Amino acid sequence: MTLKEAQTKVDEWIKTYGVRYFNELTNMAILTEEVGEVARIIARQYGEQSFKSGEKPDLSDELADVLWVLICLANQTGTDLTAAFEKNLQKKTARDNKRHIENPKLC
Repeated sequence: MTLKEAQTKVDEWIKTYGVRYFNELTNMAILTEEVGEVARIIARQYGEQSFKSGEKPDLSDELADVLWVLICLANQTGTDLTAAFEKNLQKKTARDNKRHIENPKLC
């Protein structure tokens, strides 16, 4: 699925099942909450914290939740994620094309 297709599918779902988009501020708060859930799993799976007994984390589902809300925000602000990502990749390439290769901390 392309980013454009994902944006279309989310928009269709919202119009079919979601009644309407939450406002941008609400979606920003939800995005923050979802990123926190990803951070919680990462801290326990890869960091020093541990999961509670019986806890069944699903990192892929939490990452998908982050993507969902990010797409909602893109749709409601008129952002074409494909164009934005391509532009961002060009920016990073121009800015950082030697930065990481020449970083002795990464060797």
